Amino acid sequence: MAKTTKAQPRRNIRKKQPPPGPMIRPEFVGTLLLILAGLTLLSLFTPNPGFFGAGLLELLRVMIGWGRYIFWIVLTSLAIWFFKAYSTEDADEKWEKPVGTFLILAMLLIAFQFIKPGDGLVEIGGGGVIGWVLGEMLRSTFGTAGTLVLLVGLIPIVFILISGLSFRELFQAIRDLYYRFQDWRHFRQLTINNQPTITGVRLAEPKPRLIDRVLPGRTGAAKPVQRDGGPVVIIGSDDRALPSPPINQMAQLSSPDTDEFEAQPITDGRWQLPPVAQIFDEGYEMEISESEIRQRVKIIEETLLSFGVEAKVREINQGPAVTQFSLEPGFMATKDAKGNPRKVRVSRIVNLSNDLALALAASPIRIEAPIPGRPYVGLEVPNSNTNLVTLRTVMESDQFQRSKGALKIAMGQDVSGRSFVANLAAMPHLLIAGATGSGKSVCINAVVASLISFHTPETLRFLMIDPKMVELVNYNGIPHLLAPVVTELEKATGVLSWATREMDRRYKLFAKEHTRNLEAYNEKMTKEGGETMPYIVIIIDELADLMMMAPDEVERTVARIAQMARATGMHLILATQRPSVDVVTGLIKANFPARIAFAVSSQIDSRVILDSPGAERLLGKGDMLYMAPDSAKLKRLQGVFVSDSELNRLVQFWRGSAYDTERRSRGPVEMPKDLVQRPLLDEYADLVKKDESNKEEELLEKAIQTVRAEGKASVSLLQRRLRIGYARAARLIDEMEAQGIIGADEGGGRARPILVTQADDDADPTADEEYDE
Repeated sequence: MAKTTKAQPRRNIRKKQPPPGPMIRPEFVGTLLLILAGLTLLSLFTPNPGFFGAGLLELLRVMIGWGRYIFWIVLTSLAIWFFKAYSTEDADEKWEKPVGTFLILAMLLIAFQFIKPGDGLVEIGGGGVIGWVLGEMLRSTFGTAGTLVLLVGLIPIVFILISGLSFRELFQAIRDLYYRFQDWRHFRQLTINNQPTITGVRLAEPKPRLIDRVLPGRTGAAKPVQRDGGPVVIIGSDDRALPSPPINQMAQLSSPDTDEFEAQPITDGRWQLPPVAQIFDEGYEMEISESEIRQRVKIIEETLLSFGVEAKVREINQGPAVTQFSLEPGFMATKDAKGNPRKVRVSRIVNLSNDLALALAASPIRIEAPIPGRPYVGLEVPNSNTNLVTLRTVMESDQFQRSKGALKIAMGQDVSGRSFVANLAAMPHLLIAGATGSGKSVCINAVVASLISFHTPETLRFLMIDPKMVELVNYNGIPHLLAPVVTELEKATGVLSWATREMDRRYKLFAKEHTRNLEAYNEKMTKEGGETMPYIVIIIDELADLMMMAPDEVERTVARIAQMARATGMHLILATQRPSVDVVTGLIKANFPARIAFAVSSQIDSRVILDSPGAERLLGKGDMLYMAPDSAKLKRLQGVFVSDSELNRLVQFWRGSAYDTERRSRGPVEMPKDLVQRPLLDEYADLVKKDESNKEEELLEKAIQTVRAEGKASVSLLQRRLRIGYARAARLIDEMEAQGIIGADEGGGRARPILVTQADDDADPTADEEYDE
């Protein structure tokens, strides 16, 4: 039996026909409207418009009255709308702009009719027939006052239709326009001629804020942050200054008009300070294009909005290496229990740092949330070109000249381009750490150059330890050094020991003269005609090498100096390129509240230096994070750059050698025949040798007592009990064997026997005499 199949009902499947397009192409309509607008404009301003032009003007006069003078604008806008609206695939809201245009024309015709009334037939009013008809309809319905209120109320609606903005965005635009006007009034009142000058050096002219030039009206109610004319940015400033050159003297030194090598003598006529204008090179500044900044602002706001975070850029500060965009968090869609809108959480912006870096194609970026003292979140984006901050630029700034610190240092410029000055006397010690090539050595050179440019050997002396024998050895020969730069690790501990003795000696002098610190002592000595004491700055270029040789002794000595030496005018500057916990120990960090972190390789290294992350996101080449002694907030700076040629000229000046005016690179240091270096204490070398011998004798005595108490002698035993290294413990074992106190090595890792015990020494009265001999 054949299998029957059920017939399927046939469906009427109609092919979907495309919607019929317009019979007339929109480009054709737009072209006709443009031609008609041009003919209307020519008819208005041509003496002989012709038959067509005269008829068109008469028709427009009767129909729209005064509106004929703006009718060509309406036709032009409609033509542009035809070209743009039908040339894109988005067909939504195409009717809004033409409707808004016709509403504007109707409102103007009604207003013209109110200004010049007419009956619309015999006497044509200002609005023509159309204006008369619309005006009479509204007047009969709402009255004259109601019609005016209706016209005023339609104004924001018309703007919304044409611009496509919401009411909130419209009010924001009006507010921005108001603040833009206020900013314009503020900058208009500024004149160049009334800028203050300081001792012959003209201050930098205030420039309009970058946010006002790029995005006018974005600043809101925030007050502009002053730059060069603002308050002095000094960390740990101190009004008690050392007798150093006054401000007007510095202005003479840094005047660029001097053509020959000059120096300003100090009061006693013995020393001369180097001329800043001839020693150091001028700087230059390159600004980012405004179009690039606008593009970055747009990317930042759109990226945040795509993740549901509403924020607006309110300030833009361009620094030498990064540009800081100050973001004002907006409001979320949700509301709290009282119905108030919720602010966007700062943590949501911080968590989007990687997404912002990806969108900006700039890495790494750093977010400062919030900016201290400002209601904004700072987004720091690297510049395409990094400006070089020279030492002379900072020295000639208003901030440096106004600083009254005893040991002021030109640090660099912050993210807003303002010069930053620190006072070493108030820090009172500085820890510098960073990876190789990050700018650590340049920073040390900048510190030394800043100090010796405004201090003579009578007010400042140095002790330098440079195990690498690369950077600090170039300062050999300048009179500020107490002794030649120490390059041997064995002598470094002796230098630190001498520093502790000098500290104790100064405290005894202070107690004798009933003074509390170096400033008070020098002031009293100056009044009584006594001898003043200089500041002493101890610089260790590589702390890791010293900690590897004698960690306990170096840590103990450094900690003691850091704890007690502030009042005596002695200050430590430690630098290392290996910021690990065994080098920068907790005891050292506790006594160094002022720290500088350059670019490091990991977040762990950043936490070792600053106790917080951030240094791993730095750019290198002088980009630093500075921790002030009186604030836990980190400040980002671009450090000053000092070239080899500048250092060469400065060192040669203080050596008393021939001054080289040519800008050539620094070669190997040649010591002059007649050194001008004069140690502060002539017996310094003898003290160091005597100290080393006394230490060896004390250590040997302790070793003898230890092995006698244990009844055996070994290198490992001395290492543990005396907390010394292997090399020193082995030397002590050899010395005791040579004196016959212990026996020879029996091999096999066994301890050595004790040959002479304490009882033997007590029984033999000549033992002490032989030992002394």
